[in-house]
Amino acid sequence: MLRGVLFLVTLLGLSIATLNPAARSQEKPVYEVYAISYGVIPDFPVSSLVAGADRSRKMDIQMMVWLLKGPAGRNILVDSGFYRDKFFRQWKVKDFIKPSDAVARFGLKPEEITDIIITHMHWDHADGFDLFPKASVWIQKDEYVYYTGEAWQSRNTHGGIDPEDVMAMVKLNLEGRVKLINGDDQEPIPGVRCYTGGRHTYASQFVGVNTKAGVVIVASDNLYLYENLEQRAPIAQTLDADSNLKAQERMRRLASDARLITPGHDPLVFTRFPKPGGGVAKIE
Repeated sequence: MLRGVLFLVTLLGLSIATLNPAARSQEKPVYEVYAISYGVIPDFPVSSLVAGADRSRKMDIQMMVWLLKGPAGRNILVDSGFYRDKFFRQWKVKDFIKPSDAVARFGLKPEEITDIIITHMHWDHADGFDLFPKASVWIQKDEYVYYTGEAWQSRNTHGGIDPEDVMAMVKLNLEGRVKLINGDDQEPIPGVRCYTGGRHTYASQFVGVNTKAGVVIVASDNLYLYENLEQRAPIAQTLDADSNLKAQERMRRLASDARLITPGHDPLVFTRFPKPGGGVAKIE
């Protein structure tokens, strides 16, 4: 009987892994996911993070990037932080460490970062990509096209996007290092999937990562705080609140466990995942 089943599977060109989604998932590269602190902005209004929040509430928000450590020396950053002087004139930043120095906590040099996935073009997520001289930079095609073109035809369609970052991205594209992700539910790197949604910017994205604990979701600014998710409250800075709520629900479905959904600016990330410590949280 068993021989007959195996023959039928072979005849259909299938494998046991094809029939078993869990086995298929384990065939993908397995990553370790780390949130890395590179600074804190104090006394930030919560009403700018959570729609409908009390305007008198303030909190210190966490600035972080995420490292996906994979096999065969694959070191992927999700977002790249910021470092240019202009931002320090505009914002008071505590405990700052340049993102290219922050990866030294893992014994990594900037040139050992192989890839950077930019979730969106806001300055605090995209300013630092040129600190990593050998990384391929992955970005949604629509995000790249819009913010290198049409967005600048109006005064009100490029808030939070820094012209110097745009020029640096174009230069990197001319060098052949920008890789365009064409739409939703794409796997640009084995074991790492990118999903559009939330409309934080024109075509912002979040990332699903295959780990031993299951699928970890790096939400970035499609989810500012755990509070957004737990209260089902849209982020305050979005082009479409309904699309953001739908993206949050989708994150719940995609993550192996809701606790593995990681928001973009919540200091509680380092409380809920206290190890290994020292400004690093392993999401597991």
